[in-house]
Amino acid sequence: MERKPLEVESTDHQKPPSAVYDGSVMAVDSVEEEVGETKVVYRGWKVMPFIIGNETFEKLGIIGTLSNLLVYLTAVFNMKSITAATIINAFSGTINFGTFVAAFLCDTYFGRYKTLTVAVIAWITCDTIDSCSATITSSSMRNSSLMYRAKWRPDSVSTAGWTIGLTIPVVLMFLACVIFFAGDKLYVKIKASGSPLAGIAQVIAVAIKKRGLKPTKEPWLNLYNYYPPKYANSKLKYTDQFRFLDKAAILAPEDKLEADGKPADPWKLCTMQQVEEVKCIVRVLPIWFAASIYYLTITQQMTYPVFQALQSDRRLGSRGFVIPAATYVVFLMTGMTVFIIFYDRVLVPTLRRITGIDTGITLLQRIGTGIFFAFVSLIVSGFVEERRRTFALTKPTLGMAPRKGEISSMSAMWLIPQLALAGIAEAFGAIGQMEFYYKQFPENMRSFAGSIFYVGAGVSSYLGSFLIAMVHRTTQNSAGGNWLAEDLNKGRLDYFYFMIAGILAVNFAYFLVMSRWYRYKGSDDEVTTYETNGDAIKQQDKNTV
Repeated sequence: MERKPLEVESTDHQKPPSAVYDGSVMAVDSVEEEVGETKVVYRGWKVMPFIIGNETFEKLGIIGTLSNLLVYLTAVFNMKSITAATIINAFSGTINFGTFVAAFLCDTYFGRYKTLTVAVIAWITCDTIDSCSATITSSSMRNSSLMYRAKWRPDSVSTAGWTIGLTIPVVLMFLACVIFFAGDKLYVKIKASGSPLAGIAQVIAVAIKKRGLKPTKEPWLNLYNYYPPKYANSKLKYTDQFRFLDKAAILAPEDKLEADGKPADPWKLCTMQQVEEVKCIVRVLPIWFAASIYYLTITQQMTYPVFQALQSDRRLGSRGFVIPAATYVVFLMTGMTVFIIFYDRVLVPTLRRITGIDTGITLLQRIGTGIFFAFVSLIVSGFVEERRRTFALTKPTLGMAPRKGEISSMSAMWLIPQLALAGIAEAFGAIGQMEFYYKQFPENMRSFAGSIFYVGAGVSSYLGSFLIAMVHRTTQNSAGGNWLAEDLNKGRLDYFYFMIAGILAVNFAYFLVMSRWYRYKGSDDEVTTYETNGDAIKQQDKNTV
C-alpha cells in the first residue's frame, strides 16, 4: 500500500515531515528533525509501551484510591455516605482542575517532561493511608472530628484489610512511575516555549479596545495578517463566526509595525491567525459544556454503586468469598477497555465501509454516542436500584451492613451492566473528546487541549457534589422521605438516577443543536473558504455535523 506523509507534532511550533501512515494505523518507528542546530530523533512507537503502561497503572491506581477511600471514610471515619460522596467528588474535581494549572506551568516554565516527573512522584508520596487521613483531617474532616472521636471504635476496624486495600493503589502508582522512567532515554525533552494564554488575552483585549471600528469588507483580504519566519503551524482560513473578534486584526492608522511587518505592540494589533485561533477555542466551548455535563454520569458511577454493593449480596461461589464493595468500580474500566478493542477492530472498519469516513464516524458523532450510552447507563442504574430495594423490603435479607441497613438478597453482579454501559459511554465520549479537543484546538495550545477534558470532568465532579447536597436538603423532610438516605432501603436512589438521566436527556438535545452549528477547524465543508482570482471571490459555507 502506498504510504502517505504524516505530520507528527514535535513541539507546539514545529512538526517533522518524515513519519508515515499505512492507511489505518500510524506506523512511526523514528523521525529525525533539525531544531535549530540540534538533530532531534523522535522514537515513535518505541516509546508507546512506556506511555501506555504509565497511563494504565496510573488510572488503576487513582480509581483504586478513590473507590477504597469512599468506603474508608464511611467505615473508619464513620462519615455519612452523603458527606463521603461529596468529599470524593470535591477531591476528584480538584485533581482534574489541577491539570489546567499543570498545562500552564508546563508550557510556561518547566516543559512536559519535568511536569510529568513531578506529577508521577507526587502521586506516590500522597497515595498512602496516613497521607489520605492527614489531608482529610486537615480540611473537610475538621467539622466531623468530634463525631469521629466519639463513635470510632478500634475493634471495629480491620487494619490489615485497609492496609492491603490502600497499599495496592500505591504499588500500581509505583509501577506507573517505574515504567515512565524506564523510557527516559527515548523521550524527546522539549523546553517550555511560553504560554499561549497571553495570545488569547491579547485578542480579547484588542477587540474590546477597537469595538467602535466598523467591520471591514472582505475581511479575509483586508484583515491584518503576519506570519513570522519559519512559521510551522497550520495557517487557519478565515471564518465568519464571532466577527466581533475580527476587530482585533483591523489595522488602524495609529497602529505601528516593525521593519519585518510584525506588530510593534501586540496589545494594540493582532493578526488574523491569532483571531482565528481564539475563534477555534470559542467554537469548542459549547461542545465542552455539553461534554462536561455528560461526565456527571461517570462521576456518579464511581460513588453510589459502591454503596449499593455494600447493601447487596457480594458472595461469590460456594465458599462464600465476599467481593470488596470498592472492587465493582473496576467493571467500568473493564467495560471501557474491552469495548475500545472491539470498537477499533470491528466497528470502525464496518462503519468505514458504510460512511466512507476513515474513523467510521465523526468526532462529534462519537461524543454524542457517548452521551447517549451515559443516559442509558443511568436508566439501567435506576431500575437495578429499584430491584435491589424491592428485594430488601419484600424478601429475606442477609444481615445488616455496618451503619447502613439490611443487605438485599439481590446479587451485586446486577451492578455490572450499569458500570459496563458507563465504561462504553466513556470509550465513546471521553476518548472522543480528547481527540476532538486535540484536533480542534490550535497547534500551539495542545497542552491546554489535553487539560480541558479534565477541567470538564472537574466541573462535573463539583456539579455532582452540588446535586447530592441539593437533593438531600430538598427531600430529607419531604413526605416521600430522603432520596439519599444513609440506609438505601429507606431512600430512593433510583429517583436520583432518573433525575440525572433527565438532565442528560436535556443535555443531549443541547449537544445535537450545538453539533449542527459547529464548524470543524480547517475543513472545507465546515469553514468559510475563499479563492481570489482578480476581482473574483468565491465563498462557500456549509454546516455539517
